[in-house]
Amino acid sequence: GAVEVSVRSPVACWFSAMLNCFGGSVLSSLMLAEPPIAFLAKGTNILLASSVWYLVFYCPQDIFYRCFAFLPVRLLVAGMKEVTRTWKITAGVAHADSHFRDAWLVMVAVGWARGAGGGLISNFEQLVRGVWKPETNELLKMSYPVKVTLIGAILFTLQHSQYLPMARHNLMFLYTVFLVVCKVTMMLTRSATSPFAPFEAALGHMFFGLQKTPSKVKGEGAASSNGSSVCDRSSSEQHRDGAKKRQAKKTE
Repeated sequence: GAVEVSVRSPVACWFSAMLNCFGGSVLSSLMLAEPPIAFLAKGTNILLASSVWYLVFYCPQDIFYRCFAFLPVRLLVAGMKEVTRTWKITAGVAHADSHFRDAWLVMVAVGWARGAGGGLISNFEQLVRGVWKPETNELLKMSYPVKVTLIGAILFTLQHSQYLPMARHNLMFLYTVFLVVCKVTMMLTRSATSPFAPFEAALGHMFFGLQKTPSKVKGEGAASSNGSSVCDRSSSEQHRDGAKKRQAKKTE
């Protein structure tokens, strides 16, 4: 099973937070053979992220966290995060194209890494905190942000290669609106189900023959059959007891 080690070092917590914030830059830099610590050169971004990290975890009475836990503020911050996701994907696709001209897979991979790097690098971030959970690997079971970022990387790669007849700003607008609407809807309904789940199930059944495991159905069937047999046994035993009582009354 997974082994968890509690780490309370402020340095480890800070580095873990920076990996969550700038994981896309680190991962995309590694993929393009660039310095992975290049994000540290942007002092303003580091200072802003460090300030938010400090206020979230060390603000007295958790005042800062309580303010941002207010639902309208949470929705606003979530929408802003989805807007920055679009810009990260487009920047990653353009950056990859500057290194590898018309390399579709490289553009998709770097755009995906730039937009969802915090999720893709989550296992390394867990190791920094002293936690090891291999079952949370995003490549084994992708979360909604990682999936929607991959779709966005494919769309913007097609548009950048001029295979998608749409202007860049129009695609960015439509994609951002889709991200914000889905995110706000999931937050308001408190639903963790991906909106792509029905399409994934249909495509998985069509191309790979994936079906839902019938274990639950079999279990329910076995339980129902056992329940019916128990009911039948109890009814037969009651019938026998009633017959015995009637015979005893007759003898009396």
